[in-house]
Amino acid sequence: MFGQGRKGGLTLAQFRQMYGADPFYNWMGLDSPMMYAAHKASGGMTSIYRQVGMGGQYIFNTVLQHTLGLTREQANWIYTVPNTEGGTRNLSLDGRIELENVADRAMRDRVRTWMEAGLRRVLVDPNAANAPKRGIVFEVRQGYKSMDSKRQNADIANAAHAYVEGYLPSVALLSNQIDGVLVTRYTQARWLMLTGTIGGTATDSTYTFCREVLGYDLAGFFQRNSARFKIELEAVLTALLEPDGD
Repeated sequence: MFGQGRKGGLTLAQFRQMYGADPFYNWMGLDSPMMYAAHKASGGMTSIYRQVGMGGQYIFNTVLQHTLGLTREQANWIYTVPNTEGGTRNLSLDGRIELENVADRAMRDRVRTWMEAGLRRVLVDPNAANAPKRGIVFEVRQGYKSMDSKRQNADIANAAHAYVEGYLPSVALLSNQIDGVLVTRYTQARWLMLTGTIGGTATDSTYTFCREVLGYDLAGFFQRNSARFKIELEAVLTALLEPDGD
């Protein structure tokens, strides 16, 4: 709640402190006072978050391709399920690492070791006969602000299907913006949760995973380009919030 609600919600100072302390949101310029105004006006913010998320998905997927030598098809996961009309529909996640597609042996072994550590983190024995052995699939998001049960149920269904297909499902958040209740629910569904912390381990931080497992400093990329991101975001916010001219 941004300056609204029965108890007043967050003040601008509180908003800037919370968002400014989040590395990804700070890099993107989302701690801008204009973003606070957009929240209060409920105008444009959903589209901004969606576009930032789509850009993050593209970047993460591109990193997978370039660091692991994967094709676009290999770095994406699409599967087919029945629909209510008796036909089928395709569902997809934002990234995939299939171990047999990683040509470099040292890199493949590093990913496998990380995958086994990730399985242990979600309380799955990597040596069990039914444990995933094929690889990892990723759902990439800028953050997770929605409490939409339909979205959650779809994600849990994705996780179940991933395990059946031999993949460890992982959520890779670019920020720290997720409710603790959601973290608990997804972890109970055996999603490996990576968040946008700068520190942490490769099995709980998106940026540590990229740096230590993929060998790419994704946090450094966002830091280097932060000034450009902020200019673009300010331009979008100004266009959304300035009064209409005569």
